[in-house]
Amino acid sequence: MTIDQLLAIMPLARARAATFLAPLNAAMAEFGINTPARQASFLAQIGHESGQLRHVRELASGAAYEGRTNLGNVVAGDGVRFRGRGLIQITGRANYQAAGAALGLDLVGAPALLEQPANACRSAAWFWKARGLNELADAGDQVRVTRRINGGTNGLAERLALFSVAQRVLA
Repeated sequence: MTIDQLLAIMPLARARAATFLAPLNAAMAEFGINTPARQASFLAQIGHESGQLRHVRELASGAAYEGRTNLGNVVAGDGVRFRGRGLIQITGRANYQAAGAALGLDLVGAPALLEQPANACRSAAWFWKARGLNELADAGDQVRVTRRINGGTNGLAERLALFSVAQRVLA
């Protein structure tokens, strides 16, 4: 993907696009996001989740995740400590542990590592592959991709709009 393609897909990323271009390309290559269908779907999802690369940390405090054992938040303060980070908003102690193990990072000890561009990109691509999203992207099922990332269809209209642009740009 080129800088022009990235900016055509995510115009609001203008100030950050150059910082994220190489790490995005590297992460997509590392995790098999290597066809136009996969890349369009991935870029649409991270575009929505990160506000077009403007946010690598969830804007909310994370207090709503406190005590959420389904996220592995079992220690007081885990909700805030392990709020969404990275381009796909990895959330919860259990997901930080899994991502850290897969990426060779101590994300439980240093959660803010997911805010660094390379780690934000790699964690998103790891999550993508670990959740079988390449296969859903191959099938063209953007609703199921969204559900697997978000747990519901929050932001579906924007995700679909970004996907449509990404398909055209990457064709």
